[in-house]
Amino acid sequence: MASPHVLATATASASIRRGGNAIDAAIGAALALSVVYPHNTSLGGDLIALVRDVDGSIACLNASGPASRHADLATYRGRYGERMPVTGIDTVTVPGAVAGLGALHDRGAALSWRDHFVDPLDYAARGVRVARSVAEALEENLTLIADDAGLSSVYVSGGRTLREGDVLRQPALALTLTALARDGHRSFYEGAVSERLVRGLAALGSTIDRDDLAAYRPTWETPLRGSFRHWDVWTSGPNSQGFNLLQILGALHFLAADCEPLGADAGVLTELFRAATADRGRALADPSWVGDQVSALLAPEYLSRLAAGARRGGEGAPPSSQPVARPRGDTVAIVTADDDGRAVCLIQSLFHSFGSGILEPSTGVVLHNRGSSFALSSASLNVLAGGKRPAHTLMPVMVTTGGELSWVVGTMGGRAQPQILTQVLLRLFDGASPVRALGAPRWIVGDPDVDQANEVAWVEAPITPDVRSAVGPIMSLVEIARHDERTGHAQVVARSGDGALSAASDPRSDGRGVVTASDAATSRGSSADE
Repeated sequence: MASPHVLATATASASIRRGGNAIDAAIGAALALSVVYPHNTSLGGDLIALVRDVDGSIACLNASGPASRHADLATYRGRYGERMPVTGIDTVTVPGAVAGLGALHDRGAALSWRDHFVDPLDYAARGVRVARSVAEALEENLTLIADDAGLSSVYVSGGRTLREGDVLRQPALALTLTALARDGHRSFYEGAVSERLVRGLAALGSTIDRDDLAAYRPTWETPLRGSFRHWDVWTSGPNSQGFNLLQILGALHFLAADCEPLGADAGVLTELFRAATADRGRALADPSWVGDQVSALLAPEYLSRLAAGARRGGEGAPPSSQPVARPRGDTVAIVTADDDGRAVCLIQSLFHSFGSGILEPSTGVVLHNRGSSFALSSASLNVLAGGKRPAHTLMPVMVTTGGELSWVVGTMGGRAQPQILTQVLLRLFDGASPVRALGAPRWIVGDPDVDQANEVAWVEAPITPDVRSAVGPIMSLVEIARHDERTGHAQVVARSGDGALSAASDPRSDGRGVVTASDAATSRGSSADE
């Protein structure tokens, strides 16, 4: 198992030692992260996961929530014009994460539902030390925190925001966790927790009501599958952007065997990143409203054209203007696998740092801002409508070969998740260990934030000569620090040919990867910092 915070990984490990399996480990880590990594995830966010069962079958759990059925396009256009705001109460959609964890538990957890709350409750009630990434997010969002009474009540102490190493206590969230442990996950949607949440939402001006929450159910769906060399790559379908990863890998398949996408041909990969992001903007929306828009984008003839266009574009194009905003994307990835063949890649998110910028005080729940992804133009497939799910960034990944599990991979990174995952996977495919694949320098094209231009490459230092000469003629390069978390927090579990499991966590996060035996009191670690 691996996660972006050491305490979440410890919770997952404890789940195994209590007799749990890969599903239990993922649930425990997700609940823990909702407490210890509140800038990136919360009970008030969404969740999308891939689950591999003992028989080797893989299913996708889509626990992304819709807009309130009362959401009205004309009203929102009157308030905001042609673009949704990034934060605020109107960006809050129905939170799907808790229902997703419940569905995951029902899929095959070995522990009781209540068992998953032991550590997270302790973290919320007794407090945890503020991690580096949380402290940086608090510093970067001072105005956002100050403008919301709920956030300020938790993250401001002694007239300043909490800093790294300070103790973060969340008593209201502890009460919510206690109620969920006692009453089950549906209490978030139909029970005592729901009642408090609905009253708090109404006081803040939300149109989400009791019926919106009570009606919500996550869905089990068939994942998308693509091929690269002799591997099968599995990910989530729309309303998730997972198809972009399969596009990029599929187009690389059509290029010459000597193509070096992470080296001399980085310009080609950059063009594929840009093309895939453009397709995302045109085609990604809730398929229950717009039908299948992505099958044609994964067809061999289309992928061949993408490859040819990337090869031509990678040979040189005028650089573009400098960006106006830095990349961001606040999400967590949890990856687990066990010796019985189960595996989970769980991606849970608030979308932006501290989501909507609202913490509902009575529940202690930070609310996500997934509604900011909706378009307000009726020409867009992703146009806002009541009961519709927004275009989504969360995209879990598994890789198999010959039906056997090879890797479980996930990352944070907003719209750049397909780009980050491509680079990690290409290194794994070429034989790198999980630690080396995660620790290698990365770059992303465009801004993962909402509706920002796809016109700049953010490159970790030191920029290699290959990347500078291949990408520089195409678009502006912005050098960022080595292991800058703007290029994502990726996590990897690997299974070798002899069945041995290993795990690694991105050095850009505060996490750890471990291998834990259910009948042992200790575990051995494998961290990207090693």
